[in-house]
Amino acid sequence: MATRALSIIQGSWQLLRMIAVASSSFATIISTMLPLFLYYTLSPNNLLFILLILITGAIFIHGLLTHLLNDVSDYKSGTDALSPAILSGGSRVTQDGMISIESMEKIGKWLAFYIILISIPLVYLGYYQLSILLLIGVWAAASYSLPPLQLSYRPFLGEIFSLFPAMVALGLAGAWLALDEVPVWALQNATINALICVAWVMVHHIPDREADKQAHPTKQTSIVWSVEKFGESFSRFPALLYLLLTGLCVFWLGMERLWAALGVLVIVTAAITLVANMNIKDDQQVSTCEKILLLFAVITAVWLGVFI
Repeated sequence: MATRALSIIQGSWQLLRMIAVASSSFATIISTMLPLFLYYTLSPNNLLFILLILITGAIFIHGLLTHLLNDVSDYKSGTDALSPAILSGGSRVTQDGMISIESMEKIGKWLAFYIILISIPLVYLGYYQLSILLLIGVWAAASYSLPPLQLSYRPFLGEIFSLFPAMVALGLAGAWLALDEVPVWALQNATINALICVAWVMVHHIPDREADKQAHPTKQTSIVWSVEKFGESFSRFPALLYLLLTGLCVFWLGMERLWAALGVLVIVTAAITLVANMNIKDDQQVSTCEKILLLFAVITAVWLGVFI
């Protein structure tokens, strides 16, 4: 019994992939909450409560729901079995015998159902913002991995309609809940953090391109599509595209947020140089680049939070 309990705890932690969750979701939350603590005369207790709610939501929706549904989808298609599995290839909890695929599918669907169920009374209690945020999170997780949409298996659609809007919503959440409005700086921070997140996810998918091609159905990620259209070297293209879009946001920040703009420019330039020069045939090197991009994402989020 104790061994089984330990296996479940270990499997749950492995499933969460907390480094990815912290570097993307937590960082995005902090990027918006930090200015509220530093530059607004709001109750610290209320802000801490909002921060706790958002962190908890990120753990359940990004850490659990998204990873559960994505693991099930990729296990069934066969791509995870063929993945080099350095940082990609799912959480490996099923392959390691910790949790069965049937249990994961059941837990994922019930978790989505309960989150939707919770969102209904929140509207009647006057917490409509929380309800909307929860529903966006469920939409993103389900549309990304579950049929019939399964947008992660379609080039660019998974990023545009699932990942990006979910990250923007999470980035706006703190300001929206605390101020009952969304300042321009919050929209800027949320957009930039979301684009950087999408860019590192594109790098995350590069080592899996051959496994994704052999999946049933084919997991035609933006990387696979780029390789099929333009050749192997273009597996970098999606990541570079989203990094360039991030760089264009410097003009949006403008002179009003000069220090923020300069920081983003430096980080994006370093990220583009890193991605453009990495050896895409060396999975270890690609994974190292992904880790550096995760660090860049955290630095960017904090930098934007300090300089508004």
